Amino acid sequence: MEQRRHWWNGKWGRLARRDVFLRVDGDRWHVEQRAGGAEGVSQFYEYASVDEAEETVRALLEGTDAWRELSPRPPSAWAPPTDDPTGVEVRRGQAGV
Repeated sequence: MEQRRHWWNGKWGRLARRDVFLRVDGDRWHVEQRAGGAEGVSQFYEYASVDEAEETVRALLEGTDAWRELSPRPPSAWAPPTDDPTGVEVRRGQAGV
């Protein structure tokens, strides 16, 4: 399952924090509404199209909260950029370089 988008209501604390996630798995779209942070309670919705899922997201983001979109987490295989396209970091001033 790939996370495509994540929104946060900008509030800290177990009682106030809310998150909304948009994810895709094959041809199925999933929306998660979470209250209470990482240990909070979630509601899940599943859809056949991105349009249906985005409609639910829009409804969940309505209200007085100041929702902020957060970047999805990069895959764990991502690494910091290197000087060499082979992926081997080049360090100047070391013996043999």
